[in-house]
Formats: sequence, structure tokens, C-alpha cells
Amino acid sequence: MTMEMKDSGSVVLTAYHPHSPARIPGMEQSFVQDIPPSHSPTSRKSLPRCRRINRMLSNDSEPPPAFSRSNSQASMDSTSMEDFWCEVESIKESSEDGSEEATLLEFKPADEGELEAEWLQDVGLSTLISGAEEEDGQALLSTLTRTQAAAVQKRYNTYTQTLRKKNKHTVRDVRDIFGTNDSSPTFETVPVSPVPSNGIQLPGQKPVWKSVSSNSCLDYGQDKGSPSVTEELSYEVSFSESITVLPKSQEWPKNQRFKKEDSALPKFIVRKSRFGLTEVGDLSPEDMKKIRYLSLIELTAFYDALGVELKRNRAERVRGRENGLFGVPLNVLLENDQKKVPGIKVPLIFQKLLLKLEETGLETEGILRVPGSASRVKNLHQELEAKFYEDTFDWDQVRNNDAAGLLKMFIRELPSPLFTVEYLPAFITLVEKISKIKLQLQALHLLIMLLPEANRDTAKAFLQFLKKVVANEGKNKMNLWNVSMIVAPNLFIYKGKRANQQEMQAAATTAHIVRLLIRYQDILWTVPSFLISQVRKMNEAAMNNSKRQLMFDKGVRKLLRRKTMERERPERPEGAVTFPPYLQSDIPEGVIRVYAPLHSKVSMAIQLNSQTKAKDILARFHCENSRGSSQNLRGQIQSLHEIGGNIGQHCLDPDAYMLDVYRANPQAEWVIKPKAS
Repeated sequence: MTMEMKDSGSVVLTAYHPHSPARIPGMEQSFVQDIPPSHSPTSRKSLPRCRRINRMLSNDSEPPPAFSRSNSQASMDSTSMEDFWCEVESIKESSEDGSEEATLLEFKPADEGELEAEWLQDVGLSTLISGAEEEDGQALLSTLTRTQAAAVQKRYNTYTQTLRKKNKHTVRDVRDIFGTNDSSPTFETVPVSPVPSNGIQLPGQKPVWKSVSSNSCLDYGQDKGSPSVTEELSYEVSFSESITVLPKSQEWPKNQRFKKEDSALPKFIVRKSRFGLTEVGDLSPEDMKKIRYLSLIELTAFYDALGVELKRNRAERVRGRENGLFGVPLNVLLENDQKKVPGIKVPLIFQKLLLKLEETGLETEGILRVPGSASRVKNLHQELEAKFYEDTFDWDQVRNNDAAGLLKMFIRELPSPLFTVEYLPAFITLVEKISKIKLQLQALHLLIMLLPEANRDTAKAFLQFLKKVVANEGKNKMNLWNVSMIVAPNLFIYKGKRANQQEMQAAATTAHIVRLLIRYQDILWTVPSFLISQVRKMNEAAMNNSKRQLMFDKGVRKLLRRKTMERERPERPEGAVTFPPYLQSDIPEGVIRVYAPLHSKVSMAIQLNSQTKAKDILARFHCENSRGSSQNLRGQIQSLHEIGGNIGQHCLDPDAYMLDVYRANPQAEWVIKPKAS
């Protein structure tokens, strides 16, 4: 169906937002009550229509019961949520148009113990379930902090106790797995102490902070005119280990209310240590997989420390379409796009919609809020499906509000939500149960680290666009809270026959989450250094396990004995035994050899001192190769990479102090090459 809304200027606006009818069950009664009873002449003229439509959403003819604020601990004045409700109404109306195919997510009830088993598998500890001796699982367990180990032990104990009750089979005791003798099984933990960013804790060395006056101090969270209240964020120690017990009266106020003013958000300072900062794309896929394991363990430990239940959905896998643009799973869409553009990380159609809006729509008043034409958006949708990959689609015909409608449609039609079905309840809980914004931000940070790569990269591109929209508030009249209210229903109201009604009622909660995502996105896409330190330790433990296995191999022992006897013969010429390159000490301490395969001078030995930074090495290569560099290097951003040793691949921060990085990973190779986009 099509809804026409006329404003005072006699301009007809046609609301169109395709959506599945089953995507918002149970929300009808809760939404009606927060529609304001009156509004100023300057507010949206569709509001009376919003009220009538929302009353019609209920299946019962009787008046709905009064909305209870107890359903959501976070609340806000109804007048400040007007845009949210009108966006929900537009979504609901467009679903009745029938233009969107309904792909429902089936939620499975969890049997006792199944959630714990899935959790152990998701954190890379399936060895505790299968009983197999897996090196990766052992290496992961060896890196856990006290609170992380307690979280693993709690889930494993619940799992084993459940299996014993069901009498399915004999379950190994954790003491049998790890060889402990205590009556209460425990996991061995690593000492909790501050560690340098992106590095291993060095004996006797304390983290060194740069002065605040330098550009090493990164500020996030406030605009001009905001209060000067600042908080510092530390990535050196795990978040769960930093939790302090607060009096219960201070933890979670029952009637927590948000302030919609941008100045209400605190300003956070993240100081660069001598190891610099690491963004998500700076690590290899193999190491990012380990970051995901550790992030789920840390998030669980963090919630445990706060006394908050980490809720999780269990959904059947939805296949969705295998070709086309809309309604296709992100990973399938990327696989198809990568055949055309290798290495692409964000779907081409999504990139093009963002580019269209960035080029022509950022200054459009009411962008994202003012809906486009239903008939035009429907026709554009069909035309894109037919012509996009043939490069015959005319983008000049697309109006900005229609492009915004297509962008929101793409997000809503994803078979699985952008922030994943499994952890949508965790997003809601972090605001409803945690009142301090710093703690909310830490929980949100770990949830972002948990996202699959395709979801995380697409979400980052979307949030970068939203940040640009807010930056043009003076012309488009869309401030941070306005944008958050419009985007929230598109991100957090998802398809499903048994969608959680409390999530639908948490309007202010979801808008606040989007506000945090937009404002602090630079923080959220930075990998916490304590997780990188644990990845390094995991890799070292795995290498040590491999070495021990190799040493116990019978054939290797025989070879070593023969080599030893040959070395002890007096007539053996000196230097007859050649050691592997990694055992040779031809490079002095503190000297690294840097390779630059794309430069005319491909390698250089560099003496490090306490002040040598990664950008100094890059500048030296640039100077040496300024005349003879390849044409291919022009326009490319070159970065210094740490490869091998106790890390897979790590693109270094230009401000990283190289002597500290070298000491953390002396077996690494150092390569200058373009940074992965």
C-alpha cells in the first residue's frame, strides 16, 4: 500500500519502506503509548497519521493497556522519539505493500546444556566437548586471564553437569584434561598485569605513555561547545579484570533516562602506547579469527563480572537468495562481487548507494528521515536487480531520498541482521543493564570484535557514512540523535516468528546504541591491545607445542644424535654443520633488515634505537628510492608490516616505536608494502 503525507507546503511525500510483516510481532501495543499526544506546528505533519496507523496495528479493537516503563530500564520523553515511531510506521506500512519477500528466521528452543556446548565451540574450545587433543585449544587456554578462565570453567561445568544428568555418556572431568589435582577443577591462567599495546609483557618494563600535548592523544566523543569532561580508555588490561564492584544503588538505576543532546556523551581519550594502535584490517584473517575467540570469552567474563546475563539467540540458518542484490546473505553477495573485483570487502551495491548519497545527498534536508516515493523506489529496486551488474543502470535518475530508501531496504532485507541474530539481545542488554557509558562502550567494543568479517566491514562503511551525515547537520537538519532514531528500527527490528517483544519496546535503547556506534566508531574498530597480546601468546604456545612434538619424534631424535656425533669428531672441518636461517645470528642485536619488494632498493639493514618509529623507516626508504621508484607505487600508501614470529601479519601504526615491537617479536620479518584497503 502507499501512504501519502501532505505538509504545509502542499508537497506530497510517499512513504515506502519494504519490510516483512512478520518482522515486528508483538510491538503494536507498546508503540502506541509513546506517540506524543500533541506536537508543535513545526513538527512532522504526518504525526496524527502516525497515531492512527499505530492504533490500527493492534489486532484487538479494545484500547491497548498502558505502556509500562518497566519493560525497558532505559527510557526517554515520547516527544524526542517521534522520528523513531514514524520510521517504524513506514516500515510496517511498506510491508503491507507486498514488495518484499518474507524470509523468516526460525528460533530454536535451547535444550539444557546446548547453549554451553555452542559457546565452547564458538570460542574455539570444541576440544573440551570432543575430547580430542587439539593444540589450538590448549594454546588458547594457556593465555586466559583469571576472569576469562572463570568464564570458561563456569560454562564447561554447566555443560558437563547437564550431560551427567541426562546420562548420555561418560564426561571427562576437566582435571583429567589438564592434569590438575584440586577437588575443584580450574584452568591455569596467565598473570594479570599491564601489557604493552600489541606486544608481549617485557620483564621489568612498564607501559610508556606519550605526552598529552602530542598527536598521540586521540580524542573521541565531543563537538565544539561540549563540556570538558573527559575519560581515558585503556587497552592494556582486559576489561573484565578492570571491573570494580560498585554499590548496588549505583549500578543500574531502574529509571535510567537518556539525554538526547550530543553534549551528554562523554569525551574519551585513547593514548597511544609505544606499540601504537591496531585497526581491525591491520591483522591477518587467521589472527582475527583468534581475536573473535578471545572477544567472546572476554565479553562473557565482562558480563559475569558485572552480574549481567549474556543473552543469546539460537536461530536456524537461513539460506536466502544466492544471486541478485537485495535479500542475499552478505558472504554470498561478497563472493559474487569478488569475482568481479578481487579483494573487495563491502558489497558493490552497498558501496554505490553510499557513494551516491555522499556525492549528492549529504546536504539534503531530512536525508534518511524524509521517505522517497514508494512507486519510484519499487521500480528502482527492480531495475537495479536487472541492470546493476551490466553497468547499464542510470544513477543520475535516482533522487537522494529514494537512494536513502534503497539503502535502508538493503539493510532490512538481509536474511540475517547486520549485527547478527545471535547477539542482538546482548546489544540491548548492554544498555538496559549497564548504566555507565564507559562500560557500555567496552561491551560494545567486544561485540564489534565478535562480528563476522563481512558484517563488520559493511557496518563500518555504513557508520562512516552516518558520521558524514551528522557532520552536515547545519544543512541537512539531521543531528546525531535524529539519525540514530531513524537508523535504529532498520538495524534492530528483525525478521522472525518469535521476535522478542522486549527488544521491540526498547526504542530509546536501540537509538542510544546507534548513537554510540556512530560517535565512537573509531574506538570500536580498534583492536584492544590486550587481545593482541593474547594472540601473540597463543601463537607462541602453538609453536612451542609443535617444537615439543617434533623433538619427541623418533626419526628426529636419531638425526640429532647422528649430527651430534659428527660434530664431536675432531677431523670434521669447522662450519660443516649449517643451521637454519632463523638460528643464525648474523644480524646484530637491535638491527633489522627491512624488505621493500616494490621499491628499486629492495632491502636495507636499519639500526634501531629507542626513538625509531615505523614512519622513520618508511621515510628513509622513500628518500633512498625517490628517484628510481616504480610507477606502480605512485598514489599507493606504503606501510611497514610485521610478518611471522608470534603474529601472522600486522600492519604497524606509523607511530609505533620499532625497538619495542622488535623486542616483542624478534623472529619477525619486516616488509614495506601497500596497506590492505
